[in-house]
Amino acid sequence: MKVLLCEEPGRFEYIKRNEPLLQEEKAILKVKRIGICGTDLHAFEGTQPYFEYPRVLGHELACEIVDIKANNEFKIGDRVTFIPYFNCGKCIACRNGLTNCCVNMKVFGVHVDGGMSEYISVPVDKLLQGGNMSFDELALVEPLAIGAHGIRRAAVRPGEFVLVVGAGPIGLGIMEFARIAGANVIAMDMN
Repeated sequence: MKVLLCEEPGRFEYIKRNEPLLQEEKAILKVKRIGICGTDLHAFEGTQPYFEYPRVLGHELACEIVDIKANNEFKIGDRVTFIPYFNCGKCIACRNGLTNCCVNMKVFGVHVDGGMSEYISVPVDKLLQGGNMSFDELALVEPLAIGAHGIRRAAVRPGEFVLVVGAGPIGLGIMEFARIAGANVIAMDMN
């Protein structure tokens, strides 16, 4: 399969790799769409902290399941996306339900090779069912989820004012979720 590898800052190279093999508790996905995130741009520029090269970038993905062990939730042919934050499930943070604080966290496309590949292997417990969403829509789930999470954590209420600094993709998502929550949105950006 073809893989786009960021060899070092400023340099991509197409390489060939073997397709991933099906493993317990994982699914094999065919990448259908990929979003380019600020994380990917910073990695390409060489300004992404905690980053090692070479690395396959990409974590905003829309995929189709091409191989999976039988289960009740997913099947071959399903449209999916996934949560790209892989926690260990064993450390004290994970055991206490604080998976975002996992001491062994691996971010897909940052700490482990990502989605700029024809096929990928992903833990089944990170998959999200795509339902009727198009592949274009599914590729936006991860960045939009960040905006939704921010508005939920801020407990935005109708009539409140929300200032969003930065009108990039995440900022635009925050603005829309703040508007849905009934807030008066103010956007500020350099451009």
